[in-house]
Amino acid sequence: MPRFETQKSPMVPYHIRQYQDSDRETVVDLFTKGMLEYIPDTFCHMLLLPRTVLLLLGVPLAVILTSGSWLLAVVCVFFLFLLLWLLARQPWKEYVEKCLQTDMADITKSYVNRHGACFWVAESGGQVVGTVGGLPVNDPPLGRKQLQLFHLSVSSQHRGQGIAKALVRTVLQFARDQGYTDVVLDTSDLRPGAVTLYGGLGFQKTGQYFPSVFWRLVGICFIQLNYSFPSA
Repeated sequence: MPRFETQKSPMVPYHIRQYQDSDRETVVDLFTKGMLEYIPDTFCHMLLLPRTVLLLLGVPLAVILTSGSWLLAVVCVFFLFLLLWLLARQPWKEYVEKCLQTDMADITKSYVNRHGACFWVAESGGQVVGTVGGLPVNDPPLGRKQLQLFHLSVSSQHRGQGIAKALVRTVLQFARDQGYTDVVLDTSDLRPGAVTLYGGLGFQKTGQYFPSVFWRLVGICFIQLNYSFPSA
């Protein structure tokens, strides 16, 4: 059986427990908001790319030189920013929609009732404020039994209180109890703090990749991390 962690302090008392169907609405909201927070980060990253700076400077200048209209140049800049925002938003919106149609469509079926898998929530003040899930890797390396960590998210009002670490530790303890040799996960390099958090818990970087041409073009890679149990 998974072990649940309770933390009590004058600041933020919380309790980690297994997901229940009554949690669904809040869990989906937490997951969606957490993923969409990556949109501004992606947008700002794209703005700092040399090719983007060249575009934002070159197009308005060309408009001014050809039409002599500063107003038209300003309008062009506005639409360029809008286009960049839409481009930054699209992959994250698609990911959320994909998850809500697959593993997040029925969390109980996908995680809780599946052998070797589980989904947990962190509860504080009677409200769900954090989530994390774990699914067995379908095709692990020979001789390994791996659990993949998914959907680690903590509400913005409850960050910095150790809840994310506690959720990850819950996954690690579950994996150890279930006889897994490794816990693996993928995360974006947009959030160095997340990589630091995992590293502090003993995860090691094993690789990085670009999921699509879009990510390669904007220079945002995804990092593969692995936690191997000492006895493995």
